[in-house]
Amino acid sequence: MTKYEVEAVATVVGGHTRVQDDYQGGVQSRIRFNEAYPLETLQGIEEFSHLTVTWHFHLAQPEDVQLHARSPRGNTQWPATGTFVHRNHRRPNQLAVSYPRLLGVDGRDLVVTELDAVDGTPVLDVAPYFEQMGPRGPIHQPAWPGEMLATYWLDSSQRP
Repeated sequence: MTKYEVEAVATVVGGHTRVQDDYQGGVQSRIRFNEAYPLETLQGIEEFSHLTVTWHFHLAQPEDVQLHARSPRGNTQWPATGTFVHRNHRRPNQLAVSYPRLLGVDGRDLVVTELDAVDGTPVLDVAPYFEQMGPRGPIHQPAWPGEMLATYWLDSSQRP
């Protein structure tokens, strides 16, 4: 297999302090860029409402990877689906993509909300979200993701 070496461009600071499946909303955090990048690399980003953030599940272990079909969250009411049908740390490269709302820019920090990564998470890439680069045409999916994620973006202060 071809291997690629990447370095984190930033780190998540603040926000969620532990990994949880649901109640991800209402939490602010910062994406703090490494000092190696000049401030001008962020010039103009404040004009965008949302970002595309690629990050690494840094708290996961290589042995967490599961290359087989299984029911999401272990719930047998949902169908067993393959590794590349899940969006969690059990993927081979343990990468995630999130679309947080950009609240502001403070030097090397992007102040965001709705970022479902925890404090200390390495950020591999950040780009503005372009509406024109989103899905084209009608979107369809089975019922189980909507059922599974019904409480995902509820405000964290409502967590039982």
